[in-house]
Amino acid sequence: MSSLLALGSVLAGFACGYVYRWRGVPFVGRWRSPFVGKAPSYAIGLYTGASLSDLAEASDVSNPVLTAEAVTDVRASFIADPFLFRNDDTWFMFMEVMNRSRRTGEIGCAVSSDGLEWSYQSIVLREPFHLSYPYVFECDGEIWMIPETASDSSVRLYRATDFPRTWAFQRCLLEGLRFTDASVFQHDGLWWMFVSCNVSRDLLLYYADDLTGPWHSHSQSPVVYARPDKARCAGRPVNVGGRLIRFAQDCGTAYGAAVRAFEVDRLDREGFSETELAGSPILRGMGEGWNENGMHHVDLHVRPDGSYLAAVDGWHMTRAVGLKY
Repeated sequence: MSSLLALGSVLAGFACGYVYRWRGVPFVGRWRSPFVGKAPSYAIGLYTGASLSDLAEASDVSNPVLTAEAVTDVRASFIADPFLFRNDDTWFMFMEVMNRSRRTGEIGCAVSSDGLEWSYQSIVLREPFHLSYPYVFECDGEIWMIPETASDSSVRLYRATDFPRTWAFQRCLLEGLRFTDASVFQHDGLWWMFVSCNVSRDLLLYYADDLTGPWHSHSQSPVVYARPDKARCAGRPVNVGGRLIRFAQDCGTAYGAAVRAFEVDRLDREGFSETELAGSPILRGMGEGWNENGMHHVDLHVRPDGSYLAAVDGWHMTRAVGLKY
């Protein structure tokens, strides 16, 4: 029965123009879209601003700062989902690299001395199944990664054993569903996780005393239900001026059309609520160039002067080469 329900959700999504990932490649528009000879091409850029409401393309770089052409160790169709991590005086960027030969996502890494000029290094994590959304963070003196592993029907935790090149699988935090874009963070003494399922139409909420679990489903989960326009996470939840902000992909009309921002008003074992910020969406397609058709990810960091540096991605439609569905 669950399989039939899942199939029904997918077919219903195709009928109304909903977007679905097949082998990691986003379909945009109706079911016929993959056959018209075009596919979305993703690239990575940098945005800056004094606040969330005025994020804009960084003036001191030429966006996009990284494209598939920068990848040197595999033939890449696109790169997306950038996450930043600063270690001492060096910035690291982890990203999804779509390996054209395998038609499967892998995790790549780039480095920068100032967070502006980037140099691609190599693939740092590869599995038999698709990887994306490399959520990198620090805890208890260790560096961890939770990439998206929906193709494995799990949420998997990795630890850096030789940062940034080598990652060791530690354990599955959740199993049994096609979880997408798990995002963990600490709040009021607990670990929390936002993660989507049901073709990213629902947002689940979990909590745990420790990062490694066990993870418990929140009593209100799913906290967003049947809303492809706001269920799927679009980057790391952040604390902005004492307010907890969740970023969400707007996939209501097309996959990754925009990034919306929500303030979490209540988050405890008994309750959850959030309110969309004024000025949301904070990122959207610009109508031309590398992010013409949409943007679907943001990783926000505070710079020493108090302003924000954000790694983002954007996409435009281009001729499909060598893609089979």
